Amino acid sequence: MLILGIETSCDETSCAVVKCENNRFFVLSNIISSQIKFHAPYGGVVPNLAARKHLQNILPVTKKALKKAGIVPNNLDFIAVTQGPGLIPALLVGTMAAKTFSYFWHKPLLGIHHIEGHIYANFIENKIENNLDEISKFEVSNSPVKFPLLCLVVSGGHTQLIFMKEHLDYTILGETLDDAVGEAFDKVARILGLPYPGGPQIEKKTSMIKNNSYQTLEKKFPRPMINSKDLNFSFSGLKTSVLYLIKKNESLLKNDRFVREVCHEFQEAVTETLIAKTIQAGKRYSPKTILLAGGVSANQYLQKKMAKIIKKELPYSAYHSLDTRYSLDNATMIAIAGFFRWEKNKDNKNFQKEIANNWKTLQTQANLELK
Repeated sequence: MLILGIETSCDETSCAVVKCENNRFFVLSNIISSQIKFHAPYGGVVPNLAARKHLQNILPVTKKALKKAGIVPNNLDFIAVTQGPGLIPALLVGTMAAKTFSYFWHKPLLGIHHIEGHIYANFIENKIENNLDEISKFEVSNSPVKFPLLCLVVSGGHTQLIFMKEHLDYTILGETLDDAVGEAFDKVARILGLPYPGGPQIEKKTSMIKNNSYQTLEKKFPRPMINSKDLNFSFSGLKTSVLYLIKKNESLLKNDRFVREVCHEFQEAVTETLIAKTIQAGKRYSPKTILLAGGVSANQYLQKKMAKIIKKELPYSAYHSLDTRYSLDNATMIAIAGFFRWEKNKDNKNFQKEIANNWKTLQTQANLELK
């Protein structure tokens, strides 16, 4: 089985070709055209400008993905595209391209939830690794991901704890009541005068802290909702605490030590909150596997601290570390999610009829629900 994945939910134009054979995935190509440098002067993604870049990139990226995979469209079994959630102008480019390909190539089309893609990036279990310019082989059948599982989704637009009893069965246990964690990283970086995107910049500054002896930072930031009985998150108050601190100490922004300390304490507050809620959910639902997903999962400090505390607090749960190449938006994760959705519904006649007609009926949804 050959799948073409397409992802344009935000500022990455990505196409991938994935081959599924004998319970293995072969990632034949995973092409990503990033817009980070283009949006950096604006301090964040500008939706309409992102859409223009997607329009420029979608056909060249698709052609490159097919060429690198060594296949022609007729070889494909189906197309999987991000349907939502995301930025509507950006999503429209990807879905319209996918619908056009589906129509002209006579291939079924599956709409995939963006967060579903991030979750299923964890099911790419790397067994034979070369480099990004060569074909990489990935096992499916022997994946260490076992159900039931708990996944902490952390990205620029989402912060959620999701419980899965089996494939494609989602229960949202908790989510952010305001800012997503990735959004909070970007806003705090902007307050500190750091470049976009904020997450990597804050992590980089934090890594410069040799010890916890603060020279200029007067107080620590709050750990929002860390003691609440529910599993929800809130990061707007934490962001505001940073803002108030900076307003009172604007002159210290020229002091790199002070900026590093603020980054360190902010990241520490975020990490402690995310892990505390994950452990709380783990004790309540007893998952066999705990996953991280989304762009913020690329944060090495979060990954290492999560692994350490899960081993101590939840010894019956296995923590599965995601290959950070698949943490950020990419089309491989969309193709993988498409494979599992196809496998679960391939004998359903209504499903087959739906995906055959999706070239004319599939609609983008900015706030698409995960179900």
